[in-house]
Amino acid sequence: MSERKPTSINLHQKSRLLEIEFDNGKKFEYTCEFLRVYSPSAEVTGHGPGQETLQVGKEGVNITAIEPVGMYAVKLVFDDRHDSGLYSWDYLYKLGEDYDAKWQDYLRRMKEAGHKHKELAD
Repeated sequence: MSERKPTSINLHQKSRLLEIEFDNGKKFEYTCEFLRVYSPSAEVTGHGPGQETLQVGKEGVNITAIEPVGMYAVKLVFDDRHDSGLYSWDYLYKLGEDYDAKWQDYLRRMKEAGHKHKELAD
């Protein structure tokens, strides 16, 4: 698989959105909450299938820094002090493509676990 590379990365802290445009012209917007709950860190993903940890209470999280890691990834630093995930360009591209399905899956898992989320309010 050919790795996509970003041509622009823009953080909008007030609206808590990260916007990335890739070299094929595709542009994705990610909420900071989405990126936090889908962090590729072991804290979130565990060390194998089925070991994922549901991240709760992240609705207001923001990104405070974006640190480049070589030519292949960035480390996102969140204001809840989470900074251990490395977001490769391929991972960010895939998250952008699957955003809607992954977001709905997250909301479903939150509801099943009995946690309230502003989007789940009836």
